[in-house]
Amino acid sequence: MERKSFYDKRNLHNLEKIEYLKDDLPPFVDDYFLGIENQTSTLTRLNYAYDLRIFFDYIVKKVFKNKTVRDLTLADLENISSNDIERFLSYLSHYEYNGSYENCNERAKARKLSTIRAMFKYFFKKERINVDNAAKVTMPKLHDKEIIRLEVNEVVDLLNCAESGDGMTQHQRAFHEKTRVRDIAILTLFLGTGIRISELVGLNNDDIDFTTNSFKVTRKGGNQAILYFSDEVADALARYIAFKEDDKNTPSGEPALFLSLKMQRISIRAVENLVKKYSRIVTPLKKISPHKLRSTYGTQLYRETNDIYIVADVLGHKDVNTTKKHYAAISEDLRRAVAGKVRLREDNDTNK
Repeated sequence: MERKSFYDKRNLHNLEKIEYLKDDLPPFVDDYFLGIENQTSTLTRLNYAYDLRIFFDYIVKKVFKNKTVRDLTLADLENISSNDIERFLSYLSHYEYNGSYENCNERAKARKLSTIRAMFKYFFKKERINVDNAAKVTMPKLHDKEIIRLEVNEVVDLLNCAESGDGMTQHQRAFHEKTRVRDIAILTLFLGTGIRISELVGLNNDDIDFTTNSFKVTRKGGNQAILYFSDEVADALARYIAFKEDDKNTPSGEPALFLSLKMQRISIRAVENLVKKYSRIVTPLKKISPHKLRSTYGTQLYRETNDIYIVADVLGHKDVNTTKKHYAAISEDLRRAVAGKVRLREDNDTNK
């Protein structure tokens, strides 16, 4: 089925990238990836490969200067000290790789350390190294990030902008009429269901059921779930589907729900760009991405239900602590609500 091929193609693309990156990794990393294959997604392993490539590049530059990355063995891994890893984290503040200068914030550092620790732990548990020095390195302290989301009036402005095209450049207006109905459907689906961008791009026409106002998505890890949507979302989707059916250029055998101007399944990059296009007009000081629209939905859903577990279930979070990031802005509402509760002086009338 096409749905299967969409996710299979994505996984195959990730696997091809991993194979390419293995040329820049020690041979023993291949054993590690094989060992974790059934517990991780291809995207997770791809991100591990990127992180480990930078780590081992540093190791041969600073620790084993007479070796190449491909020369490194598990005996060398065992001899990498916790101090070497701590120096690597410091190095990430400003480093060079393949002629490009990069830098990592505290979260990027924490992710790379987590990758390194997972690899050391794997080989230590398998008794292929005798000491796990990565476990001795403390994770960086992470500061809370500001939760960026749209306010209720900004949601209205965003959808109105997509409807009218107000504020667009002449070049943008030239394409707007062709994409207006589709873009409204995409924005409405994000804001009305909290769907992930990968889930949205992977939707097929036959995933939508208007009799129950529901649709089927493939979650992270490959699990499928049924999500429900409001009449407002249903109306936007129905208008777009009707628009496609009336367009003689729509391929008869194309199962994808959302199409690009080339009449192919829309890409993640294209969806990111259309969200940025409209949000820059409406809220130029906020960097709004599809994930921020997801945060907007999570916040609004929590405000309506006051039930973090419902929000976690709808958003597809396995850990409720992840969900808290989406409704953390509620604390701002609470602080505002109690601001006038403590009285420093009684009214003059009561003192008389």
